[in-house]
Amino acid sequence: MEDAGARQAAPKNVVPLRASDIAYERLREMVLDLRLEPGSIVNEQALADLLGIGRMPVREALGRLVTDRFVVSLPRRGTVVTALTLESVVDLFDAREAVECGIVHVVTRKATDEQIDVLRKMVHAAELARGESDSERFLLDDHEIHVYLAHMVDNPFLQDTADRLLLHNIRFWRSFWASHPAHPGTMISHAELIEAIEARDPEAAERAMRAHIALSRQLLQAIF
Repeated sequence: MEDAGARQAAPKNVVPLRASDIAYERLREMVLDLRLEPGSIVNEQALADLLGIGRMPVREALGRLVTDRFVVSLPRRGTVVTALTLESVVDLFDAREAVECGIVHVVTRKATDEQIDVLRKMVHAAELARGESDSERFLLDDHEIHVYLAHMVDNPFLQDTADRLLLHNIRFWRSFWASHPAHPGTMISHAELIEAIEARDPEAAERAMRAHIALSRQLLQAIF
C-alpha cells in the first residue's frame, strides 16, 4: 500500500498551463528584458528550438503578443518585435496619464489604512533603489507600485488595461537605461504621490501622478 504521506493530493480546480501559455509567458519576458530586441525579426522555428516547445504553440503565443502590441506582423517581413519609436512612446505616456491619473484620484478616496501602509513600504523600497542608482531594482519596485495602485481600484477592466501599459513601460525604461547611465535624476520619485495619498487629497494625488509622468516625458529627448 502506498504511504498516504508520500505524495500530496493534486490541488482541485487547477488548470495546467498549455504549451502556448508557457511559450507566451517566456516570449513576453524575452521582449520585456530586451533579449528580443525592438525591431528584430522573429523566427518561429528558432524560438521553438530555444524554448524546447513545438512551433505551433510558439505561433499561438506570438498571436497573443500581436494583440498585446509587443510584436507586429508585417507583409513580406514576417513577425517583428515592436520598435520603440517616438510616436509609440508618446502614445504610451499619453495612455498612462489618462489611465493612472484617474486611478490615483479614485484610490486616494477609497484606500484603507492597511493599503496605504503597504504602498508606503513599496515607495520606501523604491527610494532606496533610487538612492543607490540601481536601475533594475528601481524599475521593478516602481512597477510594483503602479500595479498595486491599479489593483486597489478593484476594477478588472481597468486592471487589465493598466497591467498591459505598465509592461510596455518596463520595456521602455530597460531600453532607456541600456544606453543611458542610471542616476537618481532619471529615477522619478514617488514621494509627492504617497504624501498626497496619505493626506487623503485626491486632487493633489492626481497632480502628483501627472507630474510624475510629465518628468518621464522630458527624458524622451535623450533618446529621440
